[in-house]
Amino acid sequence: MSDSPSAAAEIMDGVYSALRAHGYADLTMQDIADECSKSKSLLHYHYDTKEDLLVAFLDYVVTDSEERIAARADDPPVDRLVQFVGWFVFAPDEADREAFHIALLELRTQGPFNERIREQLARSDRLLRGTVADILADGIEEGVFRDVDVEETAALLVATLDGARTRQITLAGAEPGDEGDGYTREVAEAALRRIVGPLLADGVELPPLDDAIDELRRDSNDSENESQEADEPADDPE
Repeated sequence: MSDSPSAAAEIMDGVYSALRAHGYADLTMQDIADECSKSKSLLHYHYDTKEDLLVAFLDYVVTDSEERIAARADDPPVDRLVQFVGWFVFAPDEADREAFHIALLELRTQGPFNERIREQLARSDRLLRGTVADILADGIEEGVFRDVDVEETAALLVATLDGARTRQITLAGAEPGDEGDGYTREVAEAALRRIVGPLLADGVELPPLDDAIDELRRDSNDSENESQEADEPADDPE
C-alpha cells in the first residue's frame, strides 16, 4: 500500500463498512482487510493493533466533519443551524447509518477506559458544541438571533440531538408509533420549535428541515461518488 490519500481513504472506507457489518466488539483486522481488499499483514504493517486503526478512523471521521462544517461557513447562520439539526436525523429504514452509529456507540463506551479513544470523542464533542456556538455568535452579530449564552445553548442543543440519536438506535420499535419517521426526526422538529425558534429575531424564519436534510444527503452522495471515482483506474489514453 502506498501512503497516498486515496489508499488511506480506502482503508478508512473499509473500517466504515466493517463496523456497519460486524459492530465494534466482534470486529477483527481480517474483517477490515476483507472490506478494503487489503491483506491483513499489510494493515498490520501500518497499524500495530485494531485499536490503532480505530483511533485513526475516529480521527478521520472528525477531520472529515471539520471539513464539511468549514465548507458551509459562509452560509447564512439560520441555514447552518437547521443543517446542523438535520445532520442528526435518520429514518428507521436507513439500516446502514443505524448500524454504523450502533458501532460508534460501542466505541464510545470505551472512552472511560481508553485515553486515546476518549481524546477523539472529546474532540468530536468540542467540534459539535463549538460549531453551534459559532453559528449562534455569527447570527447574533448579523442580527438574526437574539442575544443568548451561546455556550449554554450549544450544549443544550447538542445534548438533545445526540440523546435522540442514541435512543433511536437502542430503542427503535420499543414503543407503539416508534417506527414512523423516527425519533430523531421527531426531536429535531421539536428542537427547532422549542430551542431554535425562540432564538430568532423578529421577522426571521427557519428554512424547511426537509430541504436541509435533502441537501446534506446530496452532499454525502457527491462525496461518496468522488471517493469512488478517485479509486478507479484512469482510462487508457490509447
